[in-house]
Amino acid sequence: MANNYKNSKVDLTTTNVTTLYTAPAATQTVVKSILVSNDSGSSDTITLTITDSASAVFSVYKVKSVASNATVELLEQPLVVMENEIIKVTAATADRLHVVASYLEIT
Repeated sequence: MANNYKNSKVDLTTTNVTTLYTAPAATQTVVKSILVSNDSGSSDTITLTITDSASAVFSVYKVKSVASNATVELLEQPLVVMENEIIKVTAATADRLHVVASYLEIT
């Protein structure tokens, strides 16, 4: 069993649903942190979902507020992501939010 610490980063330049992370096949992932940073002078919101291997979408955060020029940690506890599941994020406004996920992949 191999353990690899990694991170994924996205700059939400649109209001489209954006993939933050996809768990590889034969891999379980423990997401330790998902940070959202707002680099604008206006507050914004973010939505975070997980899509499972059957393409069902589950809401983790629905319209979570992020204050202007602030950073928010979305996770209070680790989040387990199974193989082929996808973490996606959506900003209410383009060009304000940056997202960084830190995780451990177990293969």
